Amino acid sequence: MTTASQIMHQGVECIDENDTLQTAATRMRDLHVGALPICGDDNRLHGIITDRDIVVHCLADGKDPRGAHAADLADGPPVWVDADADIGDVLSTMESHAIRRLPVIRDRQLVGIISEADLATHLGQHQVAEFTHEVYAAPPND
Repeated sequence: MTTASQIMHQGVECIDENDTLQTAATRMRDLHVGALPICGDDNRLHGIITDRDIVVHCLADGKDPRGAHAADLADGPPVWVDADADIGDVLSTMESHAIRRLPVIRDRQLVGIISEADLATHLGQHQVAEFTHEVYAAPPND
């Protein structure tokens, strides 16, 4: 059985909920990533922010990314998966929420993240095709 911890990208870095969107964008650029988990002062996962979120929910609305904070874009409870979850649960969670990145938690701590690239390198063509169809056929989850 393949588990989330076997396919996740380790060493994921959080953006603090009080950091600005400018800081988030700079960190994404420097880390060559399109998303960062948002962590709070309690060192717990509060959400995830993507480069698209910054464009659609800040820049396109005429807001200043130097004044808006990561917490402003952390809507609702975060979606995550336990490190010991099997790949079927990972795919089901990502498909049902139409998300392309999934934080991985072990003992209440963020230990990694699963992206589309991780799925593509660890799954068979049929599973990747099914995931792609489910996620990209869904309406945007803005």
